[in-house]
Amino acid sequence: MNETISTNTKDFFITAFKELQISENKLVLLESIATAIVQTLKQNKTVNLNYISTNNSQRSQISQVWSTYAAHYFKLSNINSFSGGTNVTSFHRKTVKTLQKVGFTFKIIEFSHQNPTYAIGYHNYIKPILVFSKLYNHDLNPSPFFAITNNAFEIIPEAIQQFEMPFNNINNFEHSINKAEEYAALNKQIAGEIHFIFHRVSAAL
Repeated sequence: MNETISTNTKDFFITAFKELQISENKLVLLESIATAIVQTLKQNKTVNLNYISTNNSQRSQISQVWSTYAAHYFKLSNINSFSGGTNVTSFHRKTVKTLQKVGFTFKIIEFSHQNPTYAIGYHNYIKPILVFSKLYNHDLNPSPFFAITNNAFEIIPEAIQQFEMPFNNINNFEHSINKAEEYAALNKQIAGEIHFIFHRVSAAL
């Protein structure tokens, strides 16, 4: 599954940060996530970030991909990013296309009509990001971990700490005539907020 790459991933990541618009409450939240990561890294421990949504098909997957990219961009080798859900569905096709448009490459490594496994790459990546819809406590998602959820209804008792980092629900604009633009805007918002977190972490170390 390949599409023409229309945007450089690095440029998109930088622009998303420069043009980021967030509320004061969101700013406090992002700062608190960065602080928790820094505190753990300063104890010479590995940080596992588990992005969790209900279906693990859209927002949590995008967050995992950008978080992995951010660790690579800022050379933070002790931060690992994963995602999962409270249900299993599939990696939404619109999510795939949205990430392809900003330079990520996709390769199917395990075919399934319902829930294929993709290997995602980007410029100068060390190892691909393996993504498919799975439960948040899947064997591939190591513990201990920080849970970063899309809403407060997802209570993750196994998490060291849990943060609610909400993004617009993609289903809200699934039937919009501007659907592609809405997906792109959401992708940019997630990329910008994750850039913000990792920028703070990098600056504090």
